[in-house]
Order: sequence, then structure tokens, then C-alpha cells
Amino acid sequence: MQTTRSFWRHRDVLTRPVMGACLATLLMSCAQNGAKPDTGAGGALANAHVDIVKLVNRISWGVNTSTVQYANVLGPERYIEQQLHPDSGATLPPDIQRQIDAMTVAQRPMDQLVVDMEQRRKAADATTNDDDKKVAQQAYQQEMNRLGREATTRSLLLDLYSPNQLQEQMTWFWTNHFNVHLYKNNLRASVGDYEQQVIRPHALGHFRDLLHATVWHPAMLTYLDNEQNGAGRINENYARELMELHTLGVNGGYSQHDVQELARVLTGMGVNYTANTPNVRRELQSQYVRQGAFEFNPNRHDYGDKVFLNAPIKGRGMAEVDEVLDRLSRHPATARFISQKLATYFLGSAPSTALLNDMSKTFLRTDGDIAEVLHTLFESPEFVQSLDKSFKDPIHYVVSAVRLAYDDKPILNAGPMINWLGRMGEPLYGHQTPDGYLLIDSAWSGPSQMATRFEIAKAIGTGNAGLFRSESRGEGAQPTERPAFPQLSNALYFQSLQKGLSASTRQVLDQATTPQEWNTLFLSSPEMMRR
Repeated sequence: MQTTRSFWRHRDVLTRPVMGACLATLLMSCAQNGAKPDTGAGGALANAHVDIVKLVNRISWGVNTSTVQYANVLGPERYIEQQLHPDSGATLPPDIQRQIDAMTVAQRPMDQLVVDMEQRRKAADATTNDDDKKVAQQAYQQEMNRLGREATTRSLLLDLYSPNQLQEQMTWFWTNHFNVHLYKNNLRASVGDYEQQVIRPHALGHFRDLLHATVWHPAMLTYLDNEQNGAGRINENYARELMELHTLGVNGGYSQHDVQELARVLTGMGVNYTANTPNVRRELQSQYVRQGAFEFNPNRHDYGDKVFLNAPIKGRGMAEVDEVLDRLSRHPATARFISQKLATYFLGSAPSTALLNDMSKTFLRTDGDIAEVLHTLFESPEFVQSLDKSFKDPIHYVVSAVRLAYDDKPILNAGPMINWLGRMGEPLYGHQTPDGYLLIDSAWSGPSQMATRFEIAKAIGTGNAGLFRSESRGEGAQPTERPAFPQLSNALYFQSLQKGLSASTRQVLDQATTPQEWNTLFLSSPEMMRR
């Protein structure tokens, strides 16, 4: 990490000279936390003396009192096992569940929502009066933004409060892996459903099922232009990314001919945001498929035979798609590519060849069982030695800081968190290209990144972040506000966190003269930047 002391001399975020000196010291300490684990020592999780706080910090979205207490009761192995196979009946705090239940994206089916918004868009575009048209188009955009914000808020609330913390981490991982961009076309109305109905249920299941679900979802088909892919008018966008980014990897052994053949297989798979059914030729009517907004139109499918990955495919409609997904999901290159991404996400850097081989073998042996592949990773010496040595990306920093500061106290407004992620360059569903955000530590450790983190630390540490002041619900409505000052100097700190602090961090904290200052310094510490 590169940092500059001179930067801090010009920041008004530093309210007092002593605090400025303290933050400068912490900044220099943060720059030294990039050491990687020694992969030549250690042992399996069962034989290692694992610090439960460090383990929880890696497996979850960040430690807090309730999660650490729970993990201490179970012990490392049982805690990991429970997180790998989460309780489907786990509940959220009632206030959080009420917030989610009140959302439009939770109340209305995606296909109805998208159809209604498409009708609003068309009506606005058809308005002849220029002033009325502008008002109608602005109202449409505002509603679309609101739906996208609801999806983002729900995702963050689940990260903060779900007992199934690993499932939520993997939901973010796979949403990033199968990336769609919020602001393309009408995706703001469908991205919430994409995460909730496609990614989250399969996040710890079999990769083949997850892949299949993404292929069928209108958000993916729209984002990668497959709705424009038809016989005689081939669009290769989705076919290329399906192999390069979703399965085989850029060096997965496929050719341009495979891209073209896969694009032919995917012809006819698209979306229909109307109540109308296309006039399908009589001999193909039995193959027409409509599920919500998803549509397979056999009129647009290329029924010719294909050769894909050196093996023939008989032209027969949607059955071709299942056949290629079987080949892609069970290919050794896919096993290796997915294993490498999973390991990089949890280690913060590329895994050793030995670990990658072990994870790939597990992937192939279990038919892509994600939980089993992760179990192989978590049992490795490499994983155990990496604990507390990986640098947090923006979302891990933001969510972990709020979890630690407020434990299970329900926030009223995720808006500040959404804004912070935008400022640090990692907004949810915000990556424009299909490759998703980078997973390596070095992508997030620049000086401007650290400056923003210190400002966030101050906002949370002083209790002025706005997390407990609800957003206004319309003209004349008064926002709700609850008192909530973070109590970071608590039992968890004195019993567990304090012993993990460096001497320099303790020295800096000892110089704080107010609880607000202490909180800010602690949330700015190098230890808070690691997971």
C-alpha cells in the first residue's frame, strides 16, 4: 500500500493536532500490513490453534459481540460447518425484517414490476407535450432509482444482520462473478430479484445449478445482449463472457469457433416485457417457453447442428443449452478457474499451486459442490495462516465497521453505507463491465481509498453517520431518528480485540481524550483494515 504523510496535513477531517498525529501513525502502520502468509508451515484447521476472532472476521462480514459469542460456543470446526450449511429458517431482527418486507422489490414479482415500469417508460416517451414528457420521464427514472436503491439496501441489511454470514459473503462473491450493471436498460427493476432468487439460494450449492439460474434470468440476458441474439443475427456477447468470465476462464482452451457455436446454441433465449405472445410457427409451438419475463422463442433459434468444445451438439432447441451447461460446469478448466477465484477472494491473493489443485479436485469430485470446495480451502494451512492478513475491500470495511460499532442494533437508513461504497469505487451492482470488481488486496489500498476510510471512521465513531435517521418518506413527513452512539470500548474489545492490537496502535489509542476520538482512531487502525 502506498501512503503519503503530507496528504494528512491538508485534511480538515483531522479535528485536533493530537488526532492528526495519531491518524498519521496509524496510516503508516496500515501501509505495513500487506505481508502474506508463509505457506510452508501450519496445519489443518482441526490441528491448528485458531484465533476464533480472526476466523469469524474472515468467514463473516466482520466481528461483533453476538457473532463471536456464538462462534466461541461452537468452536472453529463446528462454526465453519454451520456456516457452510446454513439454517434456511434463520431469522433477522424484527425491525430489519419489517424494513425488507415493506420494500416494493420484496412485495411484487419481478416480471410484474418490470412490465409495469416498461409501460411507464413507453407512456412517458409517447407524451407529446415537451414539459409533460420531461416530468413523466423524470418520474420514471426516480422510481427506477428507488427500486435499485431498495435492492442495494436489502443486500446490505442482510450482510449486517443475517446469521448466515458466509452465505451472504458468497452471495456478494457470486453477484460479482456473474456481474450485471444496475444502470443498463431496466436492470434497476430486476437486479433485486436476480440476487434474491438466483444468486442467494445457490450461493453454497452446486455450481451447475447456479450457472443454470443465471442463464435463465432476464437481468443477465439483458445485460449481455442475448435478447438480441437470434438465428441469422448472431450476437456473441453472452457466449463469450459465459466461457471467459463465468466458467472456463480466459485461458480455458476454447476457440473463437466455440464462441460462435455457443452463440448459436443461445439463440432465441431472451426476454418479453409485454403481455403478448409471439406468433410461433405451428411445428415449433411445443418448444415455446415463457416463465415470467424470460422467453425462449423457437422462431429465433438456430436449429442447425453444432460442434462445441470438440463435441457435436444436435440442434433441438433449449435442450442444447442444458447440454452445453453440463459441459461447461464439469470441465476441468472451470474447476480450476472457479477454485482460483474462490481462493483469491478468501486469501486476498492467488493460492499456491497445491491448494488450487486440491480445490479443483474437490470441485470435480463433488460435481461442483461450492460448500465442499470451500471446506477444502478452509481446512488448508494456507487459509489458517492467512487469517488477519488480507486487506479489506470497501464493502468489507464498511459493513465490518458498522457491525462492530452497533452489533445487532437495527439501523434505520443504509443510505450512508451506499454513499460510502460509491465514494470508494465499489457500489453494489455498479461495475459497468462484466468482469466484476477485482478481488486482490492491492486493488483497494491506495492513498485516496485510505482518506475516505478515515472519514467514514470519523462519521461512525462520532455517531454522526446518519445510520439511525430514517430517510424522508415524502413531502411533510418527518424522518425518524434514534439515539445510537457506538460503544466500541466494550467487553469484546477488552476480552478479545485488544490483545490483537500492535504496540503502536495501543499507543495511539491511549492518546485519545474523548470517546468519539477513541472510536475514530480504533476504526482507522490497521487492525480494522484487515480480515
